[in-house]
Amino acid sequence: MVFKPADVGRGIVFFRTDLDSPTEIAVLPEYIMQRDRRTVLQNGAAFVETPEHCLAAAYALEIDNLVVEIDGPELPGFDGSAEEYFKAFQKSGVAEQSAPRKEIVIIESVCIIEDDKSIYALPNSGAGLSVTYDLDYTQFTGIGRQLYSCELSEAHFGQNLARARTFVLEAEAWRMQAMGVGAHLGPKNILVIGSDGPIKNSYRYDDECVRHKVVDLIGDLRLAGCSIVGRIVAYKTGHYLNQKLVRKIVEQARGREQKTAAADKPLLDIRRIQKILPHRYPFLLVDKVVEIESDRRIKGIKNVTINEQFFQGHFPGTPVMPGVLIVEALAQMSGLLFAQRLENTGKLAVLLTIDHVKIRRAVVPGDQLILIAEADKIRSRAAKCNCKAMVGDEIVAEAQLKFMLVDDETF
Repeated sequence: MVFKPADVGRGIVFFRTDLDSPTEIAVLPEYIMQRDRRTVLQNGAAFVETPEHCLAAAYALEIDNLVVEIDGPELPGFDGSAEEYFKAFQKSGVAEQSAPRKEIVIIESVCIIEDDKSIYALPNSGAGLSVTYDLDYTQFTGIGRQLYSCELSEAHFGQNLARARTFVLEAEAWRMQAMGVGAHLGPKNILVIGSDGPIKNSYRYDDECVRHKVVDLIGDLRLAGCSIVGRIVAYKTGHYLNQKLVRKIVEQARGREQKTAAADKPLLDIRRIQKILPHRYPFLLVDKVVEIESDRRIKGIKNVTINEQFFQGHFPGTPVMPGVLIVEALAQMSGLLFAQRLENTGKLAVLLTIDHVKIRRAVVPGDQLILIAEADKIRSRAAKCNCKAMVGDEIVAEAQLKFMLVDDETF
């Protein structure tokens, strides 16, 4: 294996150099292949097996971009721990890059339950990854039940997790060797556990088994393609459920990104707004519409800048957007809502009454005014809307507006 630096945004990729056509395999959920008792990544016919210990060490050292050249299908297992990878990375050193790290922050809980196994991803009060693993082998006296919790850091991983080894029950070891798997290994090479504990071997920690499960979990979490900020709680899980959780976490994160991108893309830009509303500079107070729910609700944006004409006199030295103009912006947003009905095409919404007006705080240059209008009643000749204006999550104004709908030509 050869480890090489990678450019910003490259992520961690494995590169099979032994194939006739050298192939890159990215560490991303879409390349996960399900296999028993191990992690496998595959791109076409090329695959790499057991990368979890290497990925766990990279995660602990905050290595985001890395090319791993390998001349075979499986990463070295060494003594069954992540220690050799961790030491190699520490020795080579880590270079800081210019771009901020990509992270997935757990905002909403994710739960995967199958049979008696479960794993949860929860929001975390801290800024990193917190892991709790409950290993339940109460039916097997050689291990018993072990619980381990930690906040992932380079120091904690190096001192408490890196040396924890893969383990196998004695009965499982016999079955695997009968199948020709690991026939060259013995109890001195791998941690084989009988009813009284390790056979011809000894634990490095009293709870070494659960610590290694944590290492495997950390390595599997890195399959997300970046680090995760959150709290992971697992009970009796293995690679399959770990990876299923990762897929769900990434799916949610991508969904949030798409929703944010959709919110930033206007449904009605200024040119389309001008085709609906007759208002023009300096009295057009809607820049774009970002949400429309049929003819029931509409949401738009007014970016308030110091260049607004009204700031010249309201007030010199202390610019504040007039409350009546906030109400006018809400009225214009209501007009755009009424226009969503086909029968209202070409009609003007003329303001008749303004009720229950509350101006809750000043709107100043630099604020982004979020304008929301919700239909109360819409008839052929009249309409009423409940409106509110917000800056961020704070309501700055609200009003109930009633309109007369008239033909543009006859007004």
